[in-house]
Amino acid sequence: MVMILIRWILFALAVLFIGWMLPGISISGFVAALILVVVIALINALLRPLISFLTMPINMLTLGLFGFIINALLFMLAGFLVPGVEVSNFWWALLASLILSILGTGIDAVTNKNNKV
Repeated sequence: MVMILIRWILFALAVLFIGWMLPGISISGFVAALILVVVIALINALLRPLISFLTMPINMLTLGLFGFIINALLFMLAGFLVPGVEVSNFWWALLASLILSILGTGIDAVTNKNNKV
């Protein structure tokens, strides 16, 4: 339970960093970042499997690169749903989703280090 809270806070800090670094992404504060992380997690759990299944043919044709497009669109959806978060256009969402993926890999490496057997 504690590890989930730590990961939630670390991802919220990563989202705040993205909002600070990219001029096309605006995040009003830490609470908005926490809510955004929860919404992104829910979208990834509920919508992403369906969207990935429906777009599987184009994803196979592009050798998986269409997954970046899906990530950007889902990031834009999350930004639309959360008050206090603004994503100005698709390209900023694409860059933000790429940076969040890279930071997420680092967060996963740090938080899962103690859980490996």
